Amino acid sequence: MEPDGDLNPDTDDLPLRANTNHILVRHYVLDLTVHFDRKVISGNVVLFLEPCSGSGTTAEEDSGAGAGTKEAGVSQGAFVCRPRNVDEVEDGTKGRVETPTRMEKKCGAKERDTPEFQALPGIALAQTAAETENIQSSYLWETTSDGDFTLTLDCCDIDVSKVEEVDVTSVSATSGLLLEVKSEKSVVSSVNHQAAFIQNLISMPSSRWRQKQQLFLLCSRALGAQDGSSLHFQRDKWSLQVRKKGVASPHEFPRALRICYETRPAGGSVRWTKDQDDRVCVYTAGSPINNRALFPCQEPPVAMSTWQATVRAPSECVVLMSGEEPAIPFEDGDTRSLIWNYYVTMPMPASTFTLAVGHWRQVTAENPPALDKLSSGPGEWAEADLMSGLGSSISEEVKGSPLKTGSRDQTTRSDSSFCYSSHEDGGLSVTDYSGMVDDGISCSHGDYPCRFTEQSARSQRVIPHRVFGPVCLLQKAQMGVLALLPRCLAAAHTVLGVHPFPRLDVLIVPAGFSSLGMASPHIIFLSQSVLCAGSLGSEENGLSLCGSRICHEIAHSWFGLVIGARDWTEEWISEGFATYLEDIIWAQAQQLSLQETAEQSDLNALLRWRRLSDELQNSEQALQILRPNMENTGQVSESGSSTVKHALNPDKTFMQVHYLKGYFLLRFLASQVGEKQFTDFFRVFVKKYHGQLILSQDFLHMLLITCPDMERKGLTLSDIYADWLDRPGIPKWLYERNAVWSQAKLVEEVKAEVVKWILLSQSHQGKGRKRKRTEPKVNYKEVTSEQLVMLLELLLEEEQLSVATLRALQRTYNLQNQDAEVKHRWCELVVKHAYTRAYGDVEHFLVHDQAMGVYLYGELMVQEDPEQQALARRCLSLIQEEMDQSARRVVEEMIL
Repeated sequence: MEPDGDLNPDTDDLPLRANTNHILVRHYVLDLTVHFDRKVISGNVVLFLEPCSGSGTTAEEDSGAGAGTKEAGVSQGAFVCRPRNVDEVEDGTKGRVETPTRMEKKCGAKERDTPEFQALPGIALAQTAAETENIQSSYLWETTSDGDFTLTLDCCDIDVSKVEEVDVTSVSATSGLLLEVKSEKSVVSSVNHQAAFIQNLISMPSSRWRQKQQLFLLCSRALGAQDGSSLHFQRDKWSLQVRKKGVASPHEFPRALRICYETRPAGGSVRWTKDQDDRVCVYTAGSPINNRALFPCQEPPVAMSTWQATVRAPSECVVLMSGEEPAIPFEDGDTRSLIWNYYVTMPMPASTFTLAVGHWRQVTAENPPALDKLSSGPGEWAEADLMSGLGSSISEEVKGSPLKTGSRDQTTRSDSSFCYSSHEDGGLSVTDYSGMVDDGISCSHGDYPCRFTEQSARSQRVIPHRVFGPVCLLQKAQMGVLALLPRCLAAAHTVLGVHPFPRLDVLIVPAGFSSLGMASPHIIFLSQSVLCAGSLGSEENGLSLCGSRICHEIAHSWFGLVIGARDWTEEWISEGFATYLEDIIWAQAQQLSLQETAEQSDLNALLRWRRLSDELQNSEQALQILRPNMENTGQVSESGSSTVKHALNPDKTFMQVHYLKGYFLLRFLASQVGEKQFTDFFRVFVKKYHGQLILSQDFLHMLLITCPDMERKGLTLSDIYADWLDRPGIPKWLYERNAVWSQAKLVEEVKAEVVKWILLSQSHQGKGRKRKRTEPKVNYKEVTSEQLVMLLELLLEEEQLSVATLRALQRTYNLQNQDAEVKHRWCELVVKHAYTRAYGDVEHFLVHDQAMGVYLYGELMVQEDPEQQALARRCLSLIQEEMDQSARRVVEEMIL
């Protein structure tokens, strides 16, 4: 990605331009239409704003990224349970509301022809010149002055057609709420009724979340301000700036505004591609720029907000999204589209908003998936479920208890919605982590419907869940993901307690997805590389990669989502914690004994040590630091803007230092405290900090207070910073522990097998080829998939392996049908020793396991073998159109 012109060109930092210290978006209402023919998403987003207390800042003082810094205030977040909404607050309370179709016309393509959407002189909508394509403004922008307050939003690769103030007084229900709140002696004071109403709406208690959501929707569909004037805006590469002429402070700025826009086909926030069935799809890619190319928003984590979204998509498509209840689509009367509605009541950063639209099918547990139909049409939903408004809930009968939800009571059973499990009440626990903490929870976050305070949520070990994917992978997803989910969810509950979210969808994403998984509220994306590995001697062994990855992503519900990093540079708070917890949760899901758990943990630690050691030897030192901002972590400019250090560095995308070094820091702390006590501490920490943003010091300080023996041993906060967080390289403790892990039982078993293979290879050296040889009979011990990874890594250290040995390896372990981690090491062996008979395995891996194959291209090229280089180029040509763009750039640099 090219650096912005007004940034230091020598840096690779991502700018966060939103002035969150002046004004905050508290709620988004999105109304979007997916256009597969043009590869764009069009529509509008309505922002409900609240000026920050004490932010009487005039525009002269609001100069964007100022020189002075201060610590970003912790936005007291919130989380969620089970909302439902309709277009009307009560019968007979309809407001002056735009219908979705009229709203789309209002903000659609025709707006481009109006004076308000004229770009700067000489710039067409479909800009082509590199120096102008990222600049756009309303024609009256130049009439505003620097004395006017500027709302700055993070935004790129979006064409904005109009920004207008929303006239919320046109909704008849608003006056009732305003009078009601005034009668309760609301402390809100405002210069006008609209500002007072929005403030009262934002401040409604969580006990009235349903009415609150309904009012947000009604307001979002109201007309623009009565004077008909649009707000003035300007967009550069990284931001959208909005002004109202004559308004000099955040408190005078409109509290509700609508932005009409259209994304660009090459926008970095979403991927337009084809799934494994060769059907078109689009999904949020989790890219370094997050969602700013999907909708204008406030990206800094402190800008915690709720949202609701209406998405129109072709009738044969499924729309999956972050949302507390599954959407029941209904037909759009004017088009062939279906309309899907989702919402959340838990304030979260805008970066966690997730969307996926495609021709996916739901995996069912009862029967093998039918392959004759690619998607369900609208006729397969019950007519009663095709409701307008915010959607209606699919209520389920769980163990005979009907749930009541929605705007009316209803008891229905969905034929193909959520799966429930006998793990709900059954005993899975081998290690009981739940006894050390009492059930009383006193929330420290802001007011929202919190699952941690619900008695029913505390005993819900398995939340409702669904799995979706392309037809060709449904059977594998059924055997692996759907079968493992209940066990992994129950194990996570045993280890960490209350599930932060009320439901979970899992989607098998297209092959070009750049990682093995990505967790978002209510939805997980999984790479096809983690699916079960075909015919194996041990079914459980073949599911190891799938199970551990599911546990990793589920762990993010607690660390990464319900508890997030206040400073994005501290990725280890999310990834290090999830990596550490995946071992504990997966061992619990497998019902391993304490000894088996310890043995598996030591083997995993050694594998990760080898990976980290190799990565640190081949990367810049600046990218090896877990807290790159050091003592300035969490600080922002006067306006709230900041930068994310190294976020745009292409090498960082494929580094695992935050996963691995963060994991080892937690292992170090566990060794000081005791593993059982350390895991117990996680539950205590979650109870205190759920719904909030943290820095490293919050976790470490609470740990030192809770476990005073650490300080008595001489371990201080400054020691942890110095050894683990603020410097590159490997801490001394890790070198020492590596020697211990290298002698672990499972590792010693692998070493014994490696010796057998080396001796076999040596027996082939120097022998003639004419005489037919009898292969020596060797009894090879059965190994787990993790042991097999270690075995292949140790064999990679050998300078020579005979062709006969490689052939025997492939046959003995059925390597081409193992999981992706094993296949990766096998392909490295094939490339190193130019084993041409297995080049087909390399090609298959590069095409089907794109999330793991990037650096294998480099190994093919560095050998300077013409056949291997031709293989690399052929594989790139086969998949370059579907590849993740960051991966494609890295591979093209290697090859070209």
